[in-house]
Amino acid sequence: MDKKTAIKMFESKQVRTIWDETEEKWYFSVTDVIEVLTGTDRPRKYWNDLKNKLRKEGSELSEKIGQLKMEASDGKSYKTDVAETEQLFRLIQIIPSPKAEPFKLWIAKVARERIDEISDPEIGIDRLMETYLKKGYSKEWINQRLKSIEVRKELTDEWEKRGVKKGQEFAILTDEITKAWSGFTVTQYKKHKELKKEGLRDNMTNLELVLNMLAEATTTEISKEKKPSTFFQSKNIAKQGGTIAGNTRREIEAKTGKKVVSKLSAKTLLENKIKKLQ
Repeated sequence: MDKKTAIKMFESKQVRTIWDETEEKWYFSVTDVIEVLTGTDRPRKYWNDLKNKLRKEGSELSEKIGQLKMEASDGKSYKTDVAETEQLFRLIQIIPSPKAEPFKLWIAKVARERIDEISDPEIGIDRLMETYLKKGYSKEWINQRLKSIEVRKELTDEWEKRGVKKGQEFAILTDEITKAWSGFTVTQYKKHKELKKEGLRDNMTNLELVLNMLAEATTTEISKEKKPSTFFQSKNIAKQGGTIAGNTRREIEAKTGKKVVSKLSAKTLLENKIKKLQ
């Protein structure tokens, strides 16, 4: 089955989702939904307690909930309880929350938007730009971010062509690239920026995005030329691509006297922008 992961936002809260191309269905992370509806900082415990309660009551809902791999805050993918739209509506009815009705409307909107994007891909790009603008990002940053998505897609397409498996192998190669150019693994980089569920690329400065793109684009070009046939060979190429961007980073730092890899996140960048305007 062809699946595409995405992060959706409800009232500034992240909800991990997966679109199944074959079934043409969205699957939502149950714990993310529970966190949104209840505000609890222990959504997994809440869900485990609720599952036990449902079983005792003879409800089949918890038994029908499936699992899919989703990226966690540490950058790794783990099996996560997921619910499709119909199951999610039933779950929302069980959980007392003042956000239940607006959340139902949000789910319906997410489903409709995906159908629109399939028929016209430009709609998806426009919506993504609108989302970033609402978060306070500059148009210059947004253009860089959209370009970085294109570069990343070219790289993952090349990896798939060379037999690299989605999930853990993609994560390992991404770590190799990131560490070679920035000096940090993805997890270390996120800790450096004090991020939790937030996406790393969404919290990079313009220069960080440019260097990350250089690392990934270079890796793609080397892979196309070398045509690796094993994961080990792809891993070496990932390191080579990242190293080239890493050398550029060090040259920039030598000329400017400043560190390229910043502790700034999207939140702090926006706060700094507001302070300048005051």
